[in-house]
Amino acid sequence: MAKLQENPESIRIRRIYAAPDGGYRVLVDRLWPRGVFRASAELDEWLKELAPSPELRKWFGHREDRWTGFRERYREELAANPAVPNFSRDCASRPDTVLLYGARSATENEAVVLREYLLEPGRRP
Repeated sequence: MAKLQENPESIRIRRIYAAPDGGYRVLVDRLWPRGVFRASAELDEWLKELAPSPELRKWFGHREDRWTGFRERYREELAANPAVPNFSRDCASRPDTVLLYGARSATENEAVVLREYLLEPGRRP
């Protein structure tokens, strides 16, 4: 089985509002994005269990001044999340996984943190 860090392009990030461009599309938000119809989302999976906890999501509120704290806290949640190893193995077995998010910021959202976490050296796919 291929390791994730050998091909970082195997996990991409894309806003759910953008037109689909292939890959295995996984929504990693806890809440369904506003204005997106389920039929047109072209999702392969919606993995709410990979999303930040409701408490962390509310605390963050997509405030720029809380980004560093959010990243640290979400990484702690990921380390304790039993769904992460299975998802990591699934990603390693696919040529192209797309993590979808609904946030406005392309650089400060849970998909960014999740991708970084999954691609870290030493993570077992």
